Amino acid sequence: MSSSSIVARNISVEFPIYENSHRSLKKAVLNLTTGGRIGQDAGRHAIVKAIDDLSFSFTEGERVGLIGHNGSGKTTLLRTLSGVYAPVRGELKVNGKIASLLDVSMGLDPDATGFENIYLRGILDGLKPVRIRSKIDEIADFSQLGDYLNLPVRTYSSGMMLRLAFAISTSVEADILIMDEWLSVGDAEFSIRAAERLESLVGKASLLVVASHDPNLVARVCNRKISMEHGKMVSDEPVIAPEVSEGPVISETARLPH
Repeated sequence: MSSSSIVARNISVEFPIYENSHRSLKKAVLNLTTGGRIGQDAGRHAIVKAIDDLSFSFTEGERVGLIGHNGSGKTTLLRTLSGVYAPVRGELKVNGKIASLLDVSMGLDPDATGFENIYLRGILDGLKPVRIRSKIDEIADFSQLGDYLNLPVRTYSSGMMLRLAFAISTSVEADILIMDEWLSVGDAEFSIRAAERLESLVGKASLLVVASHDPNLVARVCNRKISMEHGKMVSDEPVIAPEVSEGPVISETARLPH
């Protein structure tokens, strides 16, 4: 069985800007001054180079932390690794099953019940019905939503919806885990359980790639740190492990509303 890995060779991701007026283009440029570089495609449309000619290799056992300001390309890179975006140039090879926790609420149907949404998300993740059925009891128990799982999700509070989404998303089994910030959901009691579950998921993954604005989180969770700016990697260095401290890792900056 081959080991998990992600290898990129000169990959680029670009987004065209189709507004034709000078005012619209000027506004777009001003809004993107902290993001990707501005260029032109073959049709002379303005483009944002969100990922600019990146080459890297992530291998089994690595815990990679991506850091950088908003618009530096971190989330775009995570979405590219997850298959949401395709590089316009270069080559990306992924070896291993990927689980993406970029948007835990993605794919929830507000008119479907909690139980129905468990099936819908499972199907979107490529699971067979028999495999989804084997996970239902565990997901229901962890969410602590009880009979609410028989009701449409649109009747849930935001906290209840996030509980369901988190329980479903973290029930995955994958070799490679892709995360945008560290997730913490719900009230104090559920938040502790969620942190323990997430740490267990991270521990089981053979390869982790996480983007974060929290340097303490990167220092405690990761063994490799990459700094990004304008779609490029400006530094790539090992993380020196800090002294061991007690308690679960919970990033306050990553706490979700409830």
